[in-house]
Amino acid sequence: MATVYIPTMLLPLTGGVKQTRVEASSVRQIINGLEEQFPGIRERLMEDNQVRSNLAVSIDGEIARMGLLERVGENSEVHFVPAISGG
Repeated sequence: MATVYIPTMLLPLTGGVKQTRVEASSVRQIINGLEEQFPGIRERLMEDNQVRSNLAVSIDGEIARMGLLERVGENSEVHFVPAISGG
């Protein structure tokens, strides 16, 4: 199972749970698993059937480039972090 770290801004939806384990092989399955555990979290992570543009997904320290299709390993660490834009 992948370990998923919950961003601070979503802790109110998880009752303060900062990390959880989800059985998944893609980012989409991670989000679906989180929704099962914490109803309502999906709408805070997704918009128009994709990861919200203000969020980045990090899997094992690498930013996911394939969005919901990005593969997640059995022992991966997944972080949802606010995206940083530059200019």
